[in-house]
Amino acid sequence: MRRLIAQLTNLFALWTLLGTAWAWFIPDHFLWVVDGTLRPFGQSLVSVLLGLVMLGMGLTLSPDDFRRVLRMPRAVAIGVVLQFTIMPLAGIACATMFGLQNGLAVGIVLVACCPGGTASNVVAYLARANLALSVTMTLCSTLVAVVLTPLLTGWLAGVFVEIDRWALFRDMIAVVLVPVVAGVALNRIFPAATTRIATISPIVSVIGVVLIVGAIIAKSKPLIIEHAGVLLLALFVLHATGFALGFLLSRWLGLGVAEQRTCSIEVGMQNSGLGSALASTPSFAAQFVSPMQAALAPVPAAVSAVYHVVIGSLLAAVWRRSDTEE
Repeated sequence: MRRLIAQLTNLFALWTLLGTAWAWFIPDHFLWVVDGTLRPFGQSLVSVLLGLVMLGMGLTLSPDDFRRVLRMPRAVAIGVVLQFTIMPLAGIACATMFGLQNGLAVGIVLVACCPGGTASNVVAYLARANLALSVTMTLCSTLVAVVLTPLLTGWLAGVFVEIDRWALFRDMIAVVLVPVVAGVALNRIFPAATTRIATISPIVSVIGVVLIVGAIIAKSKPLIIEHAGVLLLALFVLHATGFALGFLLSRWLGLGVAEQRTCSIEVGMQNSGLGSALASTPSFAAQFVSPMQAALAPVPAAVSAVYHVVIGSLLAAVWRRSDTEE
């Protein structure tokens, strides 16, 4: 059973693509996630799903995951610094260069300021990168993002719309920090029970992310069609820049081949589910004067999920093939 779940989890890229296609052609199957009919604990279903994803991440963490930071501090520091410099700067550059409307511009900056996503760990495994470094970087960037994502988004996206950084910080606490800390605590207090739960939590996380991304795609289909050309090009440039500079700068800084691949993947792959969820919150939408611009804000993150999974999977295939040939 455990092996089957691991194999299904490793097909994250495929599930994302299939879920996106399903939501595109049959939107009604996903609209229930965002139509407000279901509000567990009085919260939006998207926020609850993201909380479950982050709780699943916490349940799989052990003290060894935190100790790894001390074992490879330089590589972790380089990766996290590249994550929160390359992508945010590339995000504001793309938003400005392509002349995106305010909602799309803020959305692309927000997703660029998000931490690396858990899908990067799967791609790192497939690419024969440094998996331990990938997991550690995802953990560190996620925790650091609680502070940096609101600060960077407020600073960069403030060019287009005045961002309420405090509201964004509160959302990060609620949907990221609390679930992760709760998962770590449960793992520490009830190790036997959480070990059993952690067996299925990765596939639950995959389902959660696919539902979030699919729902945003379904809800925003007319807007995506309307802005497809410039949006798709801007997001491709964003992620291509992240993958390329993550690899080249980590090489320039003297990291090994496996670590270069890891930094490339971690920098190029964002937590698009987090970006979609944050951009969908009422407090974030309230910052826009126009409801249409508010509706555009979650779109870049949803489309981003498809882009980074496809680019990351292609890179993993190329790197695996080069290793086999060597």
